[in-house]
Amino acid sequence: MPLWPVYTGTNEPHDGIAELPAPPPWRDFDGGPVLPAPDAAADTAAHSPDRTHRAETYQATEETVELVNAALYLRRPLLVTGPPGTGKSSLVYAVARELRLGPVLRWNITSRSTLHDGLYQYDPLSRLYAARQEAARPGRTGGTGGAGGTGGTGGAGGAVDGSGIEHHLRLGPLGTALLPYDRPRALLIDEIDKSDLDLPNDLLNVLEEGQYEIPELVRASRLTPDGVAEVLADGTDERVPVVRGRVRCRAFPFVVLTSNGEREFPPAFLRRCVTLHLRQPDDRHLAEIVRAHLGEPDAYARTLIERFLSRSGAGDLATDQLLNAIYLARSAGLDAGSLDRLAEQLMPYLGQSAQSDVF
Repeated sequence: MPLWPVYTGTNEPHDGIAELPAPPPWRDFDGGPVLPAPDAAADTAAHSPDRTHRAETYQATEETVELVNAALYLRRPLLVTGPPGTGKSSLVYAVARELRLGPVLRWNITSRSTLHDGLYQYDPLSRLYAARQEAARPGRTGGTGGAGGTGGTGGAGGAVDGSGIEHHLRLGPLGTALLPYDRPRALLIDEIDKSDLDLPNDLLNVLEEGQYEIPELVRASRLTPDGVAEVLADGTDERVPVVRGRVRCRAFPFVVLTSNGEREFPPAFLRRCVTLHLRQPDDRHLAEIVRAHLGEPDAYARTLIERFLSRSGAGDLATDQLLNAIYLARSAGLDAGSLDRLAEQLMPYLGQSAQSDVF
């Protein structure tokens, strides 16, 4: 029996995800054909210095480690709430790095986001243009990319017919996370509280069933012998097979949904998630955060930490405001009076703080 925890919060990469026990019977998925997990360097856009630094320096609390492991064991999404600047979105990068889950898939939510956006995007206009170009090509002898086909070869020299549906369709972050990978992908659904009221309910069935259909490919698969379409996945230019337009996961992804608490979620949504509430860090945790990012806090840094904590009871402050002030104090070469004024300007209140968020 593998030991708890799989995720340790130590920021030391390991393959402990392979020791994860079998899922509960009601969360067991059998999608295929099985795909190998992508290499961590497969998505160059996901490897910005900022994201890498956040993953390497994240300071997880004991409660965070426990609830991340609960989500991993139960194959449930992790809903992370808390005030701005408490590390909600950084958590998924830290977990993905430690457990070697590959590039993090990211879906930034707006008030106009729909479930369809997260699953896949299909451009029928570009396909129509490609079909016209194909029809006008000299020496064309046909192919499988007609009105309902998924593309193939045709024309002189066996050139690829670019009018097939699969050439104009790309999986979104959620759609890619649900592919049948042999180990979980990491997916960040950022600021779900900014969504339209219907999106959390729309997510319920997909996250519960671990699968979805692409109607355009379902219809087109009837015209091909094997029903397989090779489509682009999110974050890469490589294609993955989709059989008869249906996608079902094998290893349920590690899904982190973040919320700043701007709205409440329906009970049906909440009961399908493991919920983690991040609070403002105390003095010990703040010192650990500063040490991870900027090295050992000096006397003035400790003064700023104390000031930050004393002011946090009257309003929301983000940890990165404190880090900015300490960085400038070390780098700018200003006198004490100027540093104090600058620190005050760098740490304005972001909103009213709930009493429960203050240590």
